[in-house]
Amino acid sequence: MHLNTQKEEEPIKTNFYYGWVVLVMAALAYFFSGPGQTYSISIFIDHYIENFGWSRSLVSTLYSAGTLISGLILTYMGKNIDKFGHRKMIVVISISLGLAAVWMSFVSTPVMLLIGFFLMRFFGQGSLGLWPQTLVPHWFRSKRGLAMSIMGIGGVVGAAVIPPLNNYLINSFGLSGAWRFWTLALFLIMAPLGWFFVRNRPENIALKIDGLDQEEEDRVSEKFAPQVHISSDPWTLKKAMKTKEFWMLIFIIVVPAMVNTGMTFHMVSIIGEKGFNAAFAAYILSITSVVKFPLTFLGGFLLDRVKASLIKAVNFVLLVIAIFLLIKADSRSAFLIYAVVHGSFMAFDGVSTSVILPNYFGKKHLGSIRGFFSTAMVIGSALGPLPFGLAFDHFNGYREVLLLILILPLASVIISYLATPPEYRN
Repeated sequence: MHLNTQKEEEPIKTNFYYGWVVLVMAALAYFFSGPGQTYSISIFIDHYIENFGWSRSLVSTLYSAGTLISGLILTYMGKNIDKFGHRKMIVVISISLGLAAVWMSFVSTPVMLLIGFFLMRFFGQGSLGLWPQTLVPHWFRSKRGLAMSIMGIGGVVGAAVIPPLNNYLINSFGLSGAWRFWTLALFLIMAPLGWFFVRNRPENIALKIDGLDQEEEDRVSEKFAPQVHISSDPWTLKKAMKTKEFWMLIFIIVVPAMVNTGMTFHMVSIIGEKGFNAAFAAYILSITSVVKFPLTFLGGFLLDRVKASLIKAVNFVLLVIAIFLLIKADSRSAFLIYAVVHGSFMAFDGVSTSVILPNYFGKKHLGSIRGFFSTAMVIGSALGPLPFGLAFDHFNGYREVLLLILILPLASVIISYLATPPEYRN
């Protein structure tokens, strides 16, 4: 029997469903994945270039390589989460990410930076991003969309808080001091709180999912069954990969990773083409994150009531509009409209991806299944900026590549609509 299915000691007593405590810890984990996210590491990049005299292309190549390698082995982490349980793995992952930050504080050569990027991306963006995605579905069923949207707020807050915090830490304590701050935070906050508050499954502490008894659970299942498919079948990764729906979901989940990363990575240059400076580009990226905050809750509300495939299909129409606006925008107001539309897409995309996998393939082997999807997403994000860079070098602009990538979200509208829940066969 896997350790994550064994009975655990009772946590602190609460007069409400303990899953809400677990949900807060999942949101906190999303926040602490921040040091390994692009929005955090990007604050350090210019300092490496200036301090060590490395070229921007060298640092960018090392970052893409580290991200790509981390993505290729992320499925292994998902299998370990399934095997050892979330409570143990949050401690292992948090301490590992803290040690990776220690490594980054000593970086002095390109090889050390490559290793550091790999460690930060694997344990931060990859593992600590994967961990909450596979924990929350075990605790929430009828309110899964709402729970996933609350969990995602940790990432939204991280994206808003961590970049300026990193800038302050670097200016006050230097590169090494900034990285060691995150080591202490992970060691003293995330790891101990995770061990103290997280429990792997509600049944391990004599609770039912959603805090409902069997009769109430059956009643809720009957209520939601006509609108939302929620699988209770024991899908394995191998069995899921034999369905066409699995690969359709891979496509519609990888496309945003590629497109969003490509546009975001080159946003300063894209906006600079239209005569605006880097400060305005940063403002547009900030507006995109601000828009995501309230719409994440709306996305969770709708996903508890509307088919995820339909929401995905409609949402990709927003991405088509956002790309078209980015091509045509030539004023501040036009870019602001773009930021609102793109932020809306990103809010619904993040929540719908979190919900659709456990709803389609159940939660028994969710770690390995989600790990495979996370691998695909990380690889997509690693490859996303390349076409934009090549297009700029060849065409001296981005119009051509933006028109070309419109094909991907347009195809995703159709594929999303057709990606209905697969039928489980023994």
